[in-house]
Amino acid sequence: MFTTTGDKTLTCADCGQEFAFTASEQQFYADRQFSEPRRCTSCRAIRKASRGVSSTGSYAGGESASRGYDRGSREMFSATCASCGREAQVPFRPSGARPVYCSDCFTAQRRSY
Repeated sequence: MFTTTGDKTLTCADCGQEFAFTASEQQFYADRQFSEPRRCTSCRAIRKASRGVSSTGSYAGGESASRGYDRGSREMFSATCASCGREAQVPFRPSGARPVYCSDCFTAQRRSY
């Protein structure tokens, strides 16, 4: 069980400024088994903003915002569908070790299981 000993003063790993790690924050972190914060509130906010994370913790961006993340554009690779022989675009480099399916055949394969 965590016992509160009072506020702690920590030094931010980014800006070097000291910041308070309050007793209630310590309890919150301990309850969730988080390690102590390494950055002050301002530097954490800057870091989140640079990663595209909103203040609510979800990723911001276009159509994918409803899914909770935004990957941006992905490199696509050409492959020949193992079922119908059509050319397919896939988001991974086919190794040849496993069959690759076009979108239609992939959906049909999933429904058959």
